[in-house]
Amino acid sequence: MEVAAPGFVKADFKLKVHNDLLTISSEKKVENEAKEGEQFTKREFSYQSFTRSFTLPEIADGERIEANYENGILRIVIPKKDEAKPKPARMIEIQ
Repeated sequence: MEVAAPGFVKADFKLKVHNDLLTISSEKKVENEAKEGEQFTKREFSYQSFTRSFTLPEIADGERIEANYENGILRIVIPKKDEAKPKPARMIEIQ
């Protein structure tokens, strides 16, 4: 899964899994302040936030989810449970 989130840093994100629900949230506060001498001349605040939730399928292993944030893209890897992976063919001995 990939989420485009340019302008954030990885510390801005929170990922949580609870009852097969993956929640991705972020809140970023930007404060700009311009000073002139000892008096404030201008002060601006802006907030950027989002929250998205996804229900994980039964075959997803919520315990082994990994995430990486690089170049404005949050990549989330959700592995399958071992029992959901295809099993190789096995030879059965005839007795």
